[in-house]
Amino acid sequence: MGETTTATETDPGAGGAPPRRRHRTTLLVAVSVTAVAAVAVVGRLGLGGGAGQPPGALPRAGSTVAVTRTTLTERTEVEGELGYGAEIPLPVRATGTVTWLPEPGATAGRGETLLRVDDRPVVLLYGTLPMYRELGRTQAPAATGTPGPETGTDGTETGKGGTGTGAGPGKATAPPPADPAPPAPVPLRGMDVLQFESNLAALGYTGFTVDEEFTAGTERAVRRWQRSLGLPETGRIGLGDVVYASGRVRLGRPGVRPGQPAGENTLSFTGSSRKVTVQASAEEVSWATRGTAVTVTLPDGRTVAGEVAGVGRTASAPEGGQAGAPPTVPVTVTVADQRALGRLESGPVTVAYVGRERAGVLAVPVAALVALAEGGHGLETDDGRFVAARTGLFADGKVEVSGPEVREGLKVRIPK
Repeated sequence: MGETTTATETDPGAGGAPPRRRHRTTLLVAVSVTAVAAVAVVGRLGLGGGAGQPPGALPRAGSTVAVTRTTLTERTEVEGELGYGAEIPLPVRATGTVTWLPEPGATAGRGETLLRVDDRPVVLLYGTLPMYRELGRTQAPAATGTPGPETGTDGTETGKGGTGTGAGPGKATAPPPADPAPPAPVPLRGMDVLQFESNLAALGYTGFTVDEEFTAGTERAVRRWQRSLGLPETGRIGLGDVVYASGRVRLGRPGVRPGQPAGENTLSFTGSSRKVTVQASAEEVSWATRGTAVTVTLPDGRTVAGEVAGVGRTASAPEGGQAGAPPTVPVTVTVADQRALGRLESGPVTVAYVGRERAGVLAVPVAALVALAEGGHGLETDDGRFVAARTGLFADGKVEVSGPEVREGLKVRIPK
């Protein structure tokens, strides 16, 4: 189960926000019942309040505080794991012997070599459409015309299967038709061509129009690129020459060793940005919607801003197989400011999200509540009267209050 913590935003001039404290989720349900006991404990300890107290300190028993209008925010904490996410196999289509592999944890960007197969580089490009065919200029199918007339041994035309002449005595025989010219090359077309040309241009190889046609200009640019890679300048891209990914990747542990044949599990990758994975209870995952802002607390106590980027659609049994534990759903949280994470690459973290929030409500410190003889709760005014007060949200040492006589600015006492 996660833990629930609360935070509040105080009005300007209210002396700052009180320090955060953690409460179990079950305590939040029962806190209204135990408020009087809590008040008694605070009174006996003589915590906070009075002149010379630091900003945000709890009010001292016997002191007077004002009812303020503020925003109360309840925050719930769940445990998460910082890392790069699950490793995904790279769609390596090259065939042959693996001759070089990168170190696990290395990163690669557009145009960089992921591995070498038969001592040929397999290059990373950016895109979502996988490589599914060879790219290059293709020839049009050969023209199939009607065959010309057959001729006999004396050069005269013959009918099919016959030996008669096709012309009378003294007439010239017509020359055979000339062979047709070879068809001109036609460009290969498709979205995969557009994707490849976009990468080629981004790498600085130009001289063609970036579109869906693999033209002679594209071929010349490919030859220049192949020369820079130390490859034969064929002007064609083989099925296993490139691998597409959505962006820069971080390479995982390889599934083979140099000297073994390349295959589907040759190399895996993750994104290059660190993220947090939370195994959220399937019963309480409604808080996790794409774009929800959260706060991530790192192992050293520092906090960074995060945002929910994805929520799994399949619930699974929690790790450890705890009896009676609810199934969990994976929630991915991204951190925009990667530099704020420092050098930490993995480890346990805490993710806090807003559970409930009440804006513009009247609130007092929880310690100001008193139990009324007729039942319920109330507040003691500075002139000794008691006024009934209905309680609402409890958050970070404050409680939402309302009632006919409860108004902003009302001075109330912290009971001794």
